Amino acid sequence: MSAPLVVTIPHDLGQAEATRRLQTGIDGLGSNIGGVLHLEEKRWDGNTLSFRVSAVGQVVSGTVLVQEKDVQLEVALPWLLQRIAERFLLRIRQEATILLEKPSPKA
Repeated sequence: MSAPLVVTIPHDLGQAEATRRLQTGIDGLGSNIGGVLHLEEKRWDGNTLSFRVSAVGQVVSGTVLVQEKDVQLEVALPWLLQRIAERFLLRIRQEATILLEKPSPKA
């Protein structure tokens, strides 16, 4: 294992609303990333999510820390996934940002 991969996603929702959105939307995240990620386990403890996913026959564990102004995703990747992480990193960031975007004002 190398150094963990850390992704920071900014938001303007506040900690409680960002946590709520992630709690309700996290289950569908894997299917939105080409069906490659499969959520094996998740456990919320306040504003911190501990998870385990499988991808390409590899199992990855990590945490998501929801803060007032950003969300920090940290995962330790096995060497095989380190080589392809960049391909998935952009999609993970995009899907998480969609979950955290404020809805547009109603007309």
